[in-house]
Amino acid sequence: MIAPPDDCLARNEWICGAYLSTRSGILTDAVVQHLQLTAVSVALGLLLALPLAIAARRWRWAAGPILGVTTLLYTIPALAMFSLLLPVYGLSAALVVAGLVLYSLTLLVRNILAGLRAVPEETRQAARGLGYGPIRLLLAVELPLAVPAAMAGLRIATVSAVSLVTIGAIVGHGGLGNLIYSGMNSYFKAQVLTASVLCVVIAVAADLLLLGTQRLLTPWTRGRAA
Repeated sequence: MIAPPDDCLARNEWICGAYLSTRSGILTDAVVQHLQLTAVSVALGLLLALPLAIAARRWRWAAGPILGVTTLLYTIPALAMFSLLLPVYGLSAALVVAGLVLYSLTLLVRNILAGLRAVPEETRQAARGLGYGPIRLLLAVELPLAVPAAMAGLRIATVSAVSLVTIGAIVGHGGLGNLIYSGMNSYFKAQVLTASVLCVVIAVAADLLLLGTQRLLTPWTRGRAA
């Protein structure tokens, strides 16, 4: 006798194809929200981290405070961070995004700054000899050469954000974290496992996408490796 297709749901099994077919809409919505929260938070974090790293590179006295504050923010537990931001953003998606932006800063600022500091001084001198001013030197020489280090930080920040988005489930904006949280409360095995696996898939896919982007932006590193 052939078991009905939804029997694995009735038995509450970890691996259940019927869960995928009957909850495809819910899974799609959760994945879309997860991607949106991750992309927006990382993009905003990068926009904020870039000028901070440039300021830390240009003015040495600013490096200590900038790195110190961003590191301090990174050490705050997620629940405490969301609680501190709650009076400002309420129970909204902006609360999750703001928290993720603050968490991403230390990873992005440190790597961008490391990339800027790694630019050889003779390269800067050669550019100045060709008439490059400070802004042109930054945009045409320093930032392009800092891309490998910056992309390394961006990859770490993105994978970290994919993980931290799930904590947003405590305010109802956690993407796949919502499914994990509700599944754990009801001990719905297939939901917990499926949502968790999708989080891993998103993290790996994002990392590979950024790695490919890095190689496209830095063709000279491929030639040097060869």
